[in-house]
Amino acid sequence: MPDWEKLTENLTKHGFTVHRFAAAKEAAAFIDGHIDGKTVALGGSVTLRELGLDKLLGVHNTLYDPWTQGNGVGDISAATQVYLTSVNGLAETGELINIDGHGNRVASTIYGHEEVWFVVGVNKIAPDLEKALWRARNIASPKNAQRLGKKTPCAAKGDKCYDCDSPERICRVVSTHLRKPTAIPTAYVILVEEELGY
Repeated sequence: MPDWEKLTENLTKHGFTVHRFAAAKEAAAFIDGHIDGKTVALGGSVTLRELGLDKLLGVHNTLYDPWTQGNGVGDISAATQVYLTSVNGLAETGELINIDGHGNRVASTIYGHEEVWFVVGVNKIAPDLEKALWRARNIASPKNAQRLGKKTPCAAKGDKCYDCDSPERICRVVSTHLRKPTAIPTAYVILVEEELGY
């Protein structure tokens, strides 16, 4: 298990607003209770789907969801008030790692929204930045490539990153949040003591 107090302290020191929950349903209820009457975009995140945030937030917000509306919502979602996603790796030292193919998901965590929410299951947490990046490349990315049906070595074997040159490669952009971006007024990190997503 991670050192929750150390992780919370480091994330807070880096400018993030941190909340921790024992159960996924508690985290979902908290998020649903705090985002109301807003324009909201979801990243293509398995974690958010597992929490049911698409259904919860869609009731009382204007929601843009690439899972149901297709990737064409990317341009619209870039201008929403709120953006929600997860991470591919989170270091106990307080850094957030994401890997992206198109770049729209990582771009939305950096600029253009009043609030960004990162929802993170315990399985995404690594001791340090190097191990968080390793996790993002060798665990999260192969599973996402498989989920998306990509023709890549990592999708075929599901065991690690092969640093391939496949045209269907989904690992094209890596973002590292060392601190909260100055252009994002509020960035939440929601820690969940259950496994979520990849």
